[in-house]
Amino acid sequence: MDITNKAQIHWACRRGMRELDIAIMPFFEHDFDALDDQDKQRFVRLLECDDPDLFNWLMNHGQPDDGELRQVITLIQTRNKARGPLAM
Repeated sequence: MDITNKAQIHWACRRGMRELDIAIMPFFEHDFDALDDQDKQRFVRLLECDDPDLFNWLMNHGQPDDGELRQVITLIQTRNKARGPLAM
């Protein structure tokens, strides 16, 4: 997926599982544009993962083996937490 195609990335963020949408969409909407190209590429790679894995990682029920994906998970969790529940 091309990191400059925001419409395609936005569509990939919509997971169909409410918990994932609540975690991923605010990050995309508020933080994606400020990421450097390397972090954007990592985020896009994360979106290619299966929903059950994403759910487990974002809900702290495990972590990806890939260190770069772990960085993105941590970034998403940190930024969403800083925004607070009302912003989600």
